[in-house]
Amino acid sequence: MNRVRLWNGSGSGRWRKPLALVAALVGIGSLALGLAACGGSDSGSGGGKVDLVAYSTPQQAYEEGIIPAFQATDAGSGVEFSTSFGSSGDQRRAVEAGQPADYVGFSLEPDMTSVVDAGVVSSDWKNNQYKGMVTESVVVMMVRPGNPKGITDWNDLTGNDVEVIQPNPATSGGAKWNVMAEYGSQVNAGRSEQEALQFVADVFANTTVLDDSARDSLQTFSTGKGDVLIGYENEAIQAKDEGIELEIVYPKSESTILIENPAAVTKKAQDPKAAKAFLDFIWSDEGQRKFADYGYRPVNETIAAEYGKEFPTPAELFTIADLGGWEKVDSEFFDDTNGKVTEILRNQGAPLE
Repeated sequence: MNRVRLWNGSGSGRWRKPLALVAALVGIGSLALGLAACGGSDSGSGGGKVDLVAYSTPQQAYEEGIIPAFQATDAGSGVEFSTSFGSSGDQRRAVEAGQPADYVGFSLEPDMTSVVDAGVVSSDWKNNQYKGMVTESVVVMMVRPGNPKGITDWNDLTGNDVEVIQPNPATSGGAKWNVMAEYGSQVNAGRSEQEALQFVADVFANTTVLDDSARDSLQTFSTGKGDVLIGYENEAIQAKDEGIELEIVYPKSESTILIENPAAVTKKAQDPKAAKAFLDFIWSDEGQRKFADYGYRPVNETIAAEYGKEFPTPAELFTIADLGGWEKVDSEFFDDTNGKVTEILRNQGAPLE
């Protein structure tokens, strides 16, 4: 079972285990299971096995939507899957340490770059029309029904009476997207780099729980903790579909960031044909529709146009490239020793691993 970090922003961090019932309902953490093939034509691939390792947020999309739909195709007929889900950073480290993986899906590009450097994924993984990305989303704020704290913009998160929930950027790729959304919103509003960093620090000061992953943070929020949860739009959409009571807030006058999620087939895939067919299916119209049904913005422009009305356009949307790209951002903000955000967390006594 994953550990959940309780932290009050004043250096008095401690540990607790999440409620077993909620964990069973939400299905958090790393999970290995065999998904038997279903449906499809006998003229398909004739079997095979794909070990899928991915970050926690799209677990239901994969297990309930994408995998069964792929298995119902000729290419996926007879293909079995084992799946493992967890925080993006933890999953990346596990793969680098030797966890079997034929298909890897991460929250952000630096985790993919790391497994490329480790020799797990080919360096040409993003040489395609989608630049290796399989889904998109945006960072939003989730609040209680009726929005009792009146949260409409990023700056509302720094009020004295606002309790924020968000995952820890030391372990969660999703958390890095959140932080860069907070930071970039201030820069785009004309504030200096130092003012933007102070804003990030102020939001962390109001953060009472830093979880290992975005999915864990949703679990924490669903149990009644906190006034606002910072996270993925797709996570919020799926949570509402599952009956979790919340409202989605898109910054009213400030900007937010476009999330881009990569995936790739590994160099040592036990069945590279099946793994590649699965990735190709994800980029197909049907695969992109399945992801869209779970709240993800399609990277396939044709399918994105079909679902356009279902995804509100934020007041202003920027990308990680606008902030210098992940290579620059990851080093400058999240380096384990000298990162600017790492230093903020260290000064506030937050857990760093």
